[in-house]
Amino acid sequence: MKTPEENFAALGLNLPPPPKPLGVYKPCLVDGKYLYLSGHGTVQEDGTLIIGRVGKDMDMEEGKIAARQVGLAMLATIKANIGSLNKVKRVIKVLGMVNCTQDFERHPYVINGCSELFAAVWGTENGIGVRSAVGFGSLPDNIPVEIEALFELE
Repeated sequence: MKTPEENFAALGLNLPPPPKPLGVYKPCLVDGKYLYLSGHGTVQEDGTLIIGRVGKDMDMEEGKIAARQVGLAMLATIKANIGSLNKVKRVIKVLGMVNCTQDFERHPYVINGCSELFAAVWGTENGIGVRSAVGFGSLPDNIPVEIEALFELE
């Protein structure tokens, strides 16, 4: 059985730099055996953000790719703060927020971009937790997706 770090390496994806807070908050907080991650955005490898509104500036496939990028930013935060993806036992909860037009209805599909990444890293048993996927009229800096999550540590 492969470790989460080995699973991530096998995906051939690169982590962006861990995002720095844009307000008065901590990007992550460890409380006992739980790791809380604040809302993360679409930070890319070069530090820029994916920008746009799903249903207007991008389609749902591009939104799903943006959600995967948010997941990568979250993995970068985990590695920067606790050292290794192997220290995470499982995903408990994900809240995905989609910046979208009023008539857009496929929020869960978009957030699957992050959920599928977590399932690939920690396996389907531990990488899939409970989840909400909701639409918003706007998000900070006009990013298409913001996600926060709760993990259980080893």
